[in-house]
Amino acid sequence: MQVTFLGTSAGVPTRARNVSCVALRPPQRGEVWLFDCGEGTQHQLLRSDLNISQVTRIFITHMHGDHVYGLMGLLATCGMTAHARAVSLYGPRGLAEYVRDVSRRTQLHTSYPLEVHTVEEGAVFEDEEYTVACAPLKHRLPAYGYRVTEKDRPGHFDVERAKELGIPSGPLYGRLKRGERVTLADGRTFDGADFSGPSLAGRSVAYCTDTIYCRGAVELARDADLLIHEATFAEADEPLAVRSTHSTAAMAARVALEAGARRLIITHFSPRYFPGNQTGPDDLLREAQAVFPATKMAHDFLSVDVARRE
Repeated sequence: MQVTFLGTSAGVPTRARNVSCVALRPPQRGEVWLFDCGEGTQHQLLRSDLNISQVTRIFITHMHGDHVYGLMGLLATCGMTAHARAVSLYGPRGLAEYVRDVSRRTQLHTSYPLEVHTVEEGAVFEDEEYTVACAPLKHRLPAYGYRVTEKDRPGHFDVERAKELGIPSGPLYGRLKRGERVTLADGRTFDGADFSGPSLAGRSVAYCTDTIYCRGAVELARDADLLIHEATFAEADEPLAVRSTHSTAAMAARVALEAGARRLIITHFSPRYFPGNQTGPDDLLREAQAVFPATKMAHDFLSVDVARRE
């Protein structure tokens, strides 16, 4: 499972950072899932190793412009490049109306199926491999964080043992891998559990922005392999964070610590913090690491692999 940061600035883009978007690539699916879609997202996709034609799901946290202004342009581009896949949008109340109104005003007609889902707390998407759930955060307008959870997978299948026992390869191997019991033509019966190692625990990624510290973020990130959390302000500017319902770097770290997350990557930085300023990006990282040492700072085009737990 690979996560790529396409925009890490808060509010407005800078020369080094675009506004909010995080891409997730589920392994072996040929899909890209986006979380938020700030202005310029499609340009960032073109500069990355991701493929716009693989975008299938877009999850919007809230309706502030730096999280949605790139959405309609991306959908229009998909429509003009023979995008063959359906695209599903997920977001708070108002997203469907926004998409409908802009489409009407700009005469946007998609050549692919497009669905908009209004989210509420709980599961918003599930298939055989993944569940995506959301929970309300604490911001100036309705905002949701998301958690992607990969379902546990069967352990390594012992092919050599199956061959030694004379079990024909093919569909029977598939059934055994799924843990089923199979009976051969000679009457012998085998249990799939006897041919597989321990189950592979599914991975989980939580994405929380925009929000001030809140219990909703903590619960969403509970035991997550990776927490991505906004860190708009430094500790010295905590009053600004409180007034604007954004987080400081230390608040983000507190969420990770209380949630028992394995790793934290902070993002969504105010443009006021730039290299050479009195308070710079490294200061935010130090403030977070003082609370939660396993913290990394995001930058545009940073890609990280979410590993399975041993």
